[in-house]
Amino acid sequence: MGIVPLILLTAGIVQVLRKTLDIKERLPQWDRFLSVIWIVSIGYFLLTLLPGMGFLADWYGKIVMLLLFITLYLLRHQRSTRLFILAVLPYAAIFAVNTLLSFVVPGFFEDNRGYFDSAREFSELWLIGFGIYAFTQVNKERKQRKKEEEQLRQAEARKAELEHLVVERTTELTTQKEELEKTLDELRSAQAQLIHSEKMASLGELTAGIAHEIQNPLNFVNNFSELSIELAHELRDELEKPERDEDLIRDLMQDLVQNQEKINHHGKRAASIVTGMLQHSRAGSGKKEPTDLNALADEYLRLSYHGLRAKDKSFNAKMVTDLDPAIGKIEAVAQDLGRVLLNLINNAFYAVTQRKTQNPDGYEPTVTVTSRLLKKGKVEIRIKDNGTGIPDDLKAKIFQPFFTTKPTGQGTGLGLSLAYDIITKGHGGEMKMESAEGVGTEFIILIPANNN
Repeated sequence: MGIVPLILLTAGIVQVLRKTLDIKERLPQWDRFLSVIWIVSIGYFLLTLLPGMGFLADWYGKIVMLLLFITLYLLRHQRSTRLFILAVLPYAAIFAVNTLLSFVVPGFFEDNRGYFDSAREFSELWLIGFGIYAFTQVNKERKQRKKEEEQLRQAEARKAELEHLVVERTTELTTQKEELEKTLDELRSAQAQLIHSEKMASLGELTAGIAHEIQNPLNFVNNFSELSIELAHELRDELEKPERDEDLIRDLMQDLVQNQEKINHHGKRAASIVTGMLQHSRAGSGKKEPTDLNALADEYLRLSYHGLRAKDKSFNAKMVTDLDPAIGKIEAVAQDLGRVLLNLINNAFYAVTQRKTQNPDGYEPTVTVTSRLLKKGKVEIRIKDNGTGIPDDLKAKIFQPFFTTKPTGQGTGLGLSLAYDIITKGHGGEMKMESAEGVGTEFIILIPANNN
């Protein structure tokens, strides 16, 4: 290959390397210098075509080759550059040897010029062939790199989009959380109001029963007070007589004593009823105290019955009790346990009333309250009615809050739920229900005999 074509080849290689190896981005100042060299190479090539100017091409070609080597050296750490170094290295080595020998031993060089020219031509073929291969490989790597960069840009864009969506979703979830918390607070407030309403409804039914129940001892107190006044007047008249009838005085005194005893007895009875009402109406302290379970059950059975009688004069039902005296007193929160008994007994009376309405002939409404001391250190209370019963599909829901079998407006659905919590959580006991539709329902309460 002649010197002039060599200039063109080296200048072309420099230009290819500039674009292929991204010298503009990696070595911007060196790239500007190479661009000037490339433009000068074209002008210089045209200059060497003039007669007598060929000698200039020899030195200029060497300079361009040197610049090419410097470029490859500066980019030696790049993987793509190494392929070009492999392409250029044989040509550079033979070029350097030929140049050196032509100056040092020109005679030897001229005698063996054929060999040196063959080596140079081989290196030129290697430069062209391997250079094309290197160029192809580097282009593939560039395309792959650009593809990866594009994928990376797309991934970054997708990441930014997802981050934006995450921020939006987080904001949305935060808003929903605040709304749910507000709704939960409202539901808690509504629940507290409903529980209060349930307690007040229970208190109202209890109050009606108390009003009816307390009427009896008050009537006795009033009647015996009036009789005692009459006896006191008779005694005073007899004492004022000149001749007293001692036997009559003793009888009158005895009658007065008996009347005062009866007044005292029925007064205490009225006071105990009022005390029970106050205990039921106030919030329980949760403190367990010795409680006469049988007396509590009997008391609330009668209070529930009289409460319903006060609202409906036509209401009537048979009450049966079978209370085990061996139970004695147990540790319990009396007012809470009273609420449970009142709720269950009221439900029993409601069920028998409903069945009486549906089948008035040949049916006797009956509510039975039994208690017994079990061998396992537990007390069992059963409240049974022969009312309408509960359908099978509703049994699983019976202790759920806000569920009720009563018509709208006649129940909050909290009575049994509260009763279940009082027995299971407050007293560590159990509460079960057995029922058959059209036959009746029985609630079974099990609580420890000594609940500490």
